[in-house]
Amino acid sequence: MGNFFTKSRIALLVIFSVLIIDQIIKVWIKTHMYWHESIRVTDWFYIYFTENNGMAFGMEILGKLFLTSFRIVAVTIIGWFLYKFVKQGVKTGFIICISLILTGALGNIIDSVFYGVLFNESTHSQIASFLPEGGGYASLFYGKVVDMFYFPIIDTNWPQWLPFIGGQHFIFFSPIFNFADAAISCGIISLLLFYSKYLNEVFHTVTPNLTKIGKNGIKIGITCIALGWLIGYIFNDIKLFVDMLMQGCILILIGITVYIIGKIKKNKK
Repeated sequence: MGNFFTKSRIALLVIFSVLIIDQIIKVWIKTHMYWHESIRVTDWFYIYFTENNGMAFGMEILGKLFLTSFRIVAVTIIGWFLYKFVKQGVKTGFIICISLILTGALGNIIDSVFYGVLFNESTHSQIASFLPEGGGYASLFYGKVVDMFYFPIIDTNWPQWLPFIGGQHFIFFSPIFNFADAAISCGIISLLLFYSKYLNEVFHTVTPNLTKIGKNGIKIGITCIALGWLIGYIFNDIKLFVDMLMQGCILILIGITVYIIGKIKKNKK
C-alpha cells in the first residue's frame, strides 16, 4: 500500500479530485440556480450564485484574453515546477500544496475558456442549460467564472463616531468564491504556515529553464493561431479566428518575455 501512494500518484489524486469536485459544483450551480439566487445554509453561510468576468480595471476584449493567457502560462509553469518537485522527491505535504494551487488555477481556466460555449446565459429569470440548441452565451475564451460560496460572518455597521467610515455598512467576509479559489488559498496558506523555511531551499534546487518555457509558450501561441485559422475557415467564423489570433499573439508575447528573462538570467551566471 505504501508503494502505491507514490508522490506522483498523490499529486494526480489531488489534482483530479479537486478538479472533479470543483466542476461538479459549478455545473450544478449553473444548471439549477438563477443568477444572484441565494440559498441560506446558516446566518453566516450562503450559497450565492454569481459570475466573475475575470477582467480588471474595466478592460474588455484584450483584458479578458490577456488574463486567460496569463493563467494558462502560469498553470504551465506551476505544472513544470510540480513535475520537477516530484522528480526531486521533495516532501509530500509540499507537493500536495503545489497540486492544490495548480488545480485551483486550472479549474477557473476551464470556466474562462469553455463555459461561454457550453452554457447559455444565466439571468434572474432563466436558468442556464448545458449545450443549449441556440449555442452558448459567448465564444471560446470569453466564459465567466462561476462563484457560489458566501460567508458574511460579521454583518454590521461601523460606529457613527468613526471618521470617514462611520455609519457605513460592513461585512466580513464579503468576497464570493468557488471551490477552486478555496484550493488555491489552502495551498498558499499551508505553504506559508508549514513550509516557509523550506521554500527557498526547494526553489533553488529546482531552477526552471525559463528559455525552454518561453520557447514552448511561443509554440503554443503559433499553434493557437493555426488552429484558429483552420477552425474559422472550416466553420466560416471570422470572430473565432480573430479571437484565436489575439489569444495566440498574447501567448507569443508572453513566451518571448519569459525567453528574454531566461537569457538574461543565464548571462548573469
